[in-house]
Amino acid sequence: MFDTLSDRLAATFKNLRGKGRLSEADIDATAREIRIALLEADVALPVVRAFIKSIKERALGAEVSKALNPAQQIIKIVNEELVSILGGETRRLRFAKTAPTVIMLAGLQGAGKTTLAGKLGVWLKGQGHTPLLVACDLQRPNAVNQLSVVADRAGVGFYGPQPGNGVGDPVQVAKDSIEYARSKMHDVVIVDTAGRLGIDQELMQQAADIRDAVSPDEVLFVVDAMIGQDAVNTAEAFRDGVGFDGVVLSKLDGDARGGAALSIAHVTGKQIMFASNGEKLDDFDAFHPDRMASRILGMGDIMSLIEKAEQTFSQEEAAKVASKLASKKGQDFTLDDFLAQMEQVRKMGSISKLLGMLPGMAQMKEQINNIDERDVDRTAAIIKSMTPAERQDPTIINGSRRARIAKGSGVEVSAVKGLVERFFEARKMMSRMAQGGGMPGMPGMPGMGGGPGRQKKQLKQAKGKRKSGNPMKRKAEEQAAQAKREQAQAGGAFGLPGAGQDGGDFELPDEFKKFMG
Repeated sequence: MFDTLSDRLAATFKNLRGKGRLSEADIDATAREIRIALLEADVALPVVRAFIKSIKERALGAEVSKALNPAQQIIKIVNEELVSILGGETRRLRFAKTAPTVIMLAGLQGAGKTTLAGKLGVWLKGQGHTPLLVACDLQRPNAVNQLSVVADRAGVGFYGPQPGNGVGDPVQVAKDSIEYARSKMHDVVIVDTAGRLGIDQELMQQAADIRDAVSPDEVLFVVDAMIGQDAVNTAEAFRDGVGFDGVVLSKLDGDARGGAALSIAHVTGKQIMFASNGEKLDDFDAFHPDRMASRILGMGDIMSLIEKAEQTFSQEEAAKVASKLASKKGQDFTLDDFLAQMEQVRKMGSISKLLGMLPGMAQMKEQINNIDERDVDRTAAIIKSMTPAERQDPTIINGSRRARIAKGSGVEVSAVKGLVERFFEARKMMSRMAQGGGMPGMPGMPGMGGGPGRQKKQLKQAKGKRKSGNPMKRKAEEQAAQAKREQAQAGGAFGLPGAGQDGGDFELPDEFKKFMG
């Protein structure tokens, strides 16, 4: 959704790279480009004005003028201001002291409330709760039946005593659902209310009556993120007419410009609490302003990636795989292990989305978007077409075996050969990393370079390098070396704040440190 905005901001910051000092004219030009980028993203005008004002005030202050790398300091300021307009700190659900906790969903028809009720149910179930979905949308045709199907797919409870289709009293259904939830031991009640094609008094009154009947702990306003600034207008009307505690953004994976997400928290004063970013019931998560700002600026979202990995991979299995890779040349790591790891990664979600969470991947957007998710299925089919002996020891796979495997998996023989060759290469590299050898081409760092022999060899090569006796030539060499060091320090257009300086105030999150050993 934020692709266009990210591209515009990347181009803006690229113009700052390499400048030792930033003049007032540079800051004005940067602010102008950011303003245009936000307006093109359909961000509300009051939000744009407040955002640009804050950036200019801070950029013209001492924190930029005295910085070793002013360009990166500007990026840091923009990141912090983005976090601010997205709501600041992450807002958590409030749970009732005495069960059940009541969550009421409100919004316009077509915003995706019914599906989102199922997604919220799945999310709460994953948190150890026992949610109940309540059908109080008795106006829209088949709304009750749809919620019943969604609840069944989500594996959560359902309460819908009225047939709907214009029949039944939604206020009475909401009241009765609380007692039903207590009797069936459900600790969270999610009330799905009726929507309309536009704001009208009848909608407001019905929503207000349900609110008064069940006294919800949270009223969540569901907004279609693809309708731009209209989402902000609708949210303001609901806030004034019914009132709500938080916002849920649906369809965040759409191709709209993202103005609603960047405007709604600032304009309404209510934070975004959840975001739906796909069609599957598990394409839903808590909304973290700092992580969203990081994604917009192309810095990735490592924390969300780590959380997904922790939910999917068991530590016991990870330790088992690590021990296999640490064996001699990693030969204990078989194609069966490779298949199991691949299926675990697939459970984390779309490969494209996972890659998009890595820092720096914004520059490879086109390649990521062109990834064919079916390649993973083809690879799995090839491995499953092998015999147990072939998976244990792929070296025995000869020409006739390759032909049989290719026929069984419906691919060309060359695909089978290519998979086996890539497996051997990947196993060699992973084994080297597991044994502390690190990534090839990254020597000199503990656990990230070749062993002592390789480092000694490089030290010897460095010692053997002579400086030119010609003063002019030596000066040119020194200038080239200095320029190379500065380029390495500056990093990409979206280098981490403080990178290349004395470490700045950048520090890895505590949750990430444990993965660094």
